[in-house]
Formats: sequence, structure tokens, C-alpha cells
Amino acid sequence: MSKNYASYLKHPVFKVASQIVTEKNLQAYVIGGFVRDMLLGRPSKDIDIVVIGSGLDLAKECAERLRVKKVSLFQNFGTAHFKYKDLDVEFVGARKESYRQDSRKPLVEDGTLADDQNRRDFTINALALSLHADNFGELIDPFHGEEDLEKGILRTPLDPDTTYSDDPLRMLRAIRFAAQLDFKIEPKSLQSILKNANRLEIISMERIVEECNKIILSNEPSRGFKLLYSTKLLQQFFPEMVALHGVEIINGKSHKDNFYHTLEVLDNVAGKSDNLWLRWAAILHDIAKPPTKKFDPEIGWTFHGHEDLGARMTPRIFKRLKLPLDQKMKYVQKLVRLHLRPIALVKGFVTDSAIRRLLSEAGDDIEDLMVLCNADITSKNEFKVKKYRQNFDMVLSKLKAVEEKDRIRNFQPPVSGELIMQVYNIAPCAEVGILKSRIKEAILEGEIPNESAAAIEFMLRIGGELGLTIANDPR
Repeated sequence: MSKNYASYLKHPVFKVASQIVTEKNLQAYVIGGFVRDMLLGRPSKDIDIVVIGSGLDLAKECAERLRVKKVSLFQNFGTAHFKYKDLDVEFVGARKESYRQDSRKPLVEDGTLADDQNRRDFTINALALSLHADNFGELIDPFHGEEDLEKGILRTPLDPDTTYSDDPLRMLRAIRFAAQLDFKIEPKSLQSILKNANRLEIISMERIVEECNKIILSNEPSRGFKLLYSTKLLQQFFPEMVALHGVEIINGKSHKDNFYHTLEVLDNVAGKSDNLWLRWAAILHDIAKPPTKKFDPEIGWTFHGHEDLGARMTPRIFKRLKLPLDQKMKYVQKLVRLHLRPIALVKGFVTDSAIRRLLSEAGDDIEDLMVLCNADITSKNEFKVKKYRQNFDMVLSKLKAVEEKDRIRNFQPPVSGELIMQVYNIAPCAEVGILKSRIKEAILEGEIPNESAAAIEFMLRIGGELGLTIANDPR
């Protein structure tokens, strides 16, 4: 006997669609992600309705009865879309697809529900619920997708080689669903992904990174990246991260595997923040360790300057991956460049001067920087980790105290270049830059407070040392 889930379809969209389908004696089904998430008990705001016939006509009539004013119609694709309250509703005619070797864009013709389910990526996304009144809510599950949901397995409806070769983006979707849902990819599918990994070359970088970002935003992103690496998908688009993998030993001295260390840091950040770009900073914080790696017989392996080179590599990586080159990139670049600074404070003696400099450079991103640095403590030595964490608490309280006292975050020196030129009646020149720099240094070193009167007195003293003559005394 077929299972029935009519009790799950109480939303007005389903009721109205059912009325129209029944009146016109059509066949239409709720299919895909909504059904999957409904059975998993996950919230879903996206409804996909597949119609045997025209999806456009059903969409227009549904929208009219629901009093939805705006319907987007895509005649070429036979799809339609509208928003109803908090839901995104999409209608499409059932399709049969065939593919060419050099493109993931299919040749499409009208098809049956079975044709439409055959073309789905995974059995768990091929589940359909009928909208006709005669069998409203009845589950149509030809590939035992509900059983796969219960077992936590990702499997393709057809032979995986066909599914993945036809549309290689599905390989990334497999890993994304495995990461998001904590599912296992069946062995046959995993082998097929490995075999077809180089087919990713026909996919645009934008689509690749869209899936990658969803993996990064999962609860435990390391799970997805380990799968990306083992299936050789990561090697197709992110060679800099692949280069982190592995351990080298010379004279019995080894370094940690920076690939797995990076994934540990990423998971640690994910446990504290949903910020995608902070998670990207975790991915890139050690990205320059391979090109800066050197062996010193006295001290072992070193990675001097990897934070600066990593910051310089960040724009190139963002550009190639088609990630935004705006403030988001600059934010990641800044965190990569500064990620060793709090660690140095934690390991050593914390001075107010060092705190002021860190606050000045990190600005409003100081809290995120501290999250990243705290996440970077991945030592297996529990005593060392405990000590570092205690020191981190001390650095955080010191940051708070110095900020309250000196107001250094995002600060501009209280004496401007314009004021300097006015006081000494000079045009823009090297001395103006020297004075501004000396004032800023004096504040950061704690020689003078971050106040106008003290900064002016300091300027007049240094100006005298530089041989400048006061034309307009500002006191």
C-alpha cells in the first residue's frame, strides 16, 4: 500500500493547486527538496511542483486564485515562479533530458513523471507527492528514496556514471548534501565521482564556488572538504589548498599536516560563527605555508612570512574562484595578514603598546580576529592548549581595558595634515607625513594620550626638531 502524507500538505498553495489539478483532471506533484526536508523534519521555504503538461498555465491560475500579482514566466524553459507569503513556489512541466559530452545544458523534451524522476540527482530528491484529489498526498517513490533518507545514504536514481557525467555539478551537490545532512555517499557513487572528477572542467567557476560555499557553511565543513579531497574534486579548482596536504620528515623532524590543521581551524570557527568570510579566513590563514616552508637543522621546519604572503595570495585566489573582490576580500586578507599577532601576544608578555597596535590595525574586525586565532590553537598537548586559552582570556580583557582607556580602534591621529600645514604655513611635503607618523607612533607607544592637546604639544616639539617655524600657534 502506498504511503500518504496529505497531512503535511496543509499550506494554501497545495490546496489551491489541488483544486485546479482536480478540476482540469491534470497530474501534478510536489517533488524534490520540499518532500525530502518534510520527511527529515527540516524547515523548507522552496516548493517545486512538476506538472504533466504546462507548468506555466498551472502557475498563472494558482497565482490568480491566491491573489499573487507577480508571476515570473520563463517560456524557453517551461518554468514559472512566484512568491507567496514566505514561500518560493516554482512550477515546471515534466521533462525528459539528454546530454552532450561538452555541456551540462540538457536537450529537453516533454516527459512523464517517471522521466522527471529519472533525471533527478539523488533518490532522496526524486520523491513526489500527488496533488490530485483522488490520491492527494500519495508518495511516489520508485527508487526507494524514503528508505535512503532513513538510512542516511546518498544514491543516484540511475547509474552514477551517467548521472555525474551528464551534469558534473551533481558530484559537488553529492558532497554538499553529505556535509549538510551528515549522510554517507554510497561506495559506487564515490568511485564514480573519483572517476569523473575531471568532468568538473565544463562547469563554471561561479557554480562550483556556490556549492563550495554551501559546504563551508555546513555545521562541520571539514567533512565536505575531506570528501572533496579524496574524490579529487578539490584538485580541479583549489590547488593551493591541496598543496597544504602532507607531512615531510627530515632528520626525524616533521611538521603537522597543514591541510588537516586548516580543517580543524575551520570547524572550530564554524562552532563559533556563521560568517562565511570568517570561515574563508580560516581556510586561507595558512595557505602560504607550502611556498614559505624551509628546513633549518637547528630548529626544524619554518614558515616565516606565511601570513604576509598569504595576504598577498588572497586577492589572486578570490579572483580565480570568482569570489567578490570588494570589502569581503579585504576583510579576509586583513585577517590572514594579522592571524599570528594575537598568538604572539598569547605566547609572550602583553604590553599596552602591542595591544594598541593590534587594535589600530584590526579595527572593528578585532573580535573576529580573536575568534580565528582562538580556533588556530589545535595542539594535542592539553596543558599547552589550557595555558594558551587562559592567556587568550587575559589578552581579551587587556584589549577591552586599553580600548576603553585609549579609544584606539579605527582611530585617526587627533592632529590632521591640514592643521600641520596651517600651523607651519607650509605646502604638502615630507615633513607633514613625518609629523603625522610620529604623532601616531607616540600614541600607539603610549608616550602621549590619544587627545588633541597632548598631540599638539608633541607636534610643536617634533616640528622644532625638524627646523620648522610656527606661523599660527594653535594653543
